[in-house]
Parts: sequence; C-alpha cells; structure tokens
Amino acid sequence: MTGSITVHSSGPVATVVLDRPHKLNALTRSMWQALGDAINNLSADASLRCIVIRGAGEKAFSPGNDIGEFARERANAVQARAYGAVMHATARALAACPIPLIAQIHGICVGGGLEIAALCDLRICGASSRFGAPIKNLGLVMAYAEMAPLVRLAGPDVALEILLEGRIFDAAEAKDKRLVTRVVADDQVAAEVAATAARIAEGAPLVARWHKKFAKRLADPQPITDAEADECFACFDTDDFRIGYAAFLAKQKPAFIGR
Repeated sequence: MTGSITVHSSGPVATVVLDRPHKLNALTRSMWQALGDAINNLSADASLRCIVIRGAGEKAFSPGNDIGEFARERANAVQARAYGAVMHATARALAACPIPLIAQIHGICVGGGLEIAALCDLRICGASSRFGAPIKNLGLVMAYAEMAPLVRLAGPDVALEILLEGRIFDAAEAKDKRLVTRVVADDQVAAEVAATAARIAEGAPLVARWHKKFAKRLADPQPITDAEADECFACFDTDDFRIGYAAFLAKQKPAFIGR
C-alpha cells in the first residue's frame, strides 16, 4: 500500500485502488503522487497484460480532488502550480502506460475522477453511475493537461458543455458522449471488468501494446513514417505469432509468452 493507493495483482492482471472510501475516494495530493508512482512501476512490468483502476467500495470511483485540502495545498497560484505538477505527471504516466488500462466505475465519477477514467483505454460503469466536472462552481479552471483527455474522447464542444454547464449526468448520457465504453447493471460491473480483463490477458500481450501505441499515434496528424509503417510487420517475427498461428491451425487455445 502506497499512501491511499492500493495495488494488488492476480496473475497477469493488476488492480489499482483509489483507497479512501470514507471520503468516497476523494483525491489528495499524496494520492495523485502515489497513483503516478504505481502506474510507472506497473508499466515496467513485462509480465502484466492488463491494469484495472477502481475506487474502493461501490459508492464512488472518485468525486475528484478533496476540497478540504485546498486551504493548505491549493490556496494560491504558487501552491496550485506545484499541486498541478503532481497531477499532470500522473496524467502523463497514465497516458504513457503501454499496458491496457480499464476504469472500473462504480457510482460517482466526477472532476479529477473523470480525468483519471478518461485516461484509461476502456471505461466500464454501472447504470446508476454519475459523471461531470462542476468546477465552475468553485471558480476553478481545468488545465490543458486535464482537459485534453476529455477533448480527445468527447470533442471540444462536448468538453465545453460539460465544463460550462457543470451538470452531473447519468451513465446513458456519458455513453452517448463517449466518456464510457460500456454500461452494465450496477451489480455486474466487477464481473464485467474481470471478464474484460481476462479477455485482454488471453491475447498476445505484445500485440495489445502495439495496438495501444498505434491508436495513440493515429491521433497525431503528422504523416506515418516509413519506419513506423514497417513496425506493423514486426509481429511476424515474434514467438507469439508462431504460437498463435500454430494454435489456430491445431484448433487449440494459444498460450502466449510475450516474446
């Protein structure tokens, strides 16, 4: 356990828990730091095939930053820059993570919680989950690094709708806005995430990492270089391709080794 971030693994799947249930997993500066450290550590683990991020309990993923901490941590622009540097370093760690990330969303997913979820590759929530970023009511700005994932998912107009109105909206609307990828019954969220993580873990792990890399690169308007295009064929020289191809011909389930 690192601060209020708990990490545990089950085979090739790691789960990172925003572990502050008595505050609905509201985020502190130390939690942001610990989350970034955890993601950086897990990113270096070649044996991992999927990472699940969730809040403790089933009442909330996270309602965002703990406002009670602001008096001593974000009372002015100087303090806010230092706090923001920690948040943005964690956002970079999440964005750079080569391992597929799933946000397991129960209940409230607002503000900073929504920012973390938006940095995951898949976001699975319960039907009663709630979303939004009502920071206008605090007189706060969502900085570039925090807004970028929302703009990427929902587009600039919808990101502005969320920020200008400050509404809290339901899971169906979040799905319509592309903020979540799947909505299931509240009591099925954990099972659906576990099944999804298992499906990801069963696949060739190098392929999953390549697909993450390629999807991120395609968001860059710069033309694909010859070297980048050539990388798409590197998979044919991997042991996993030979394993997968042989298993397909033998009508067997492949056991990939990540090489």
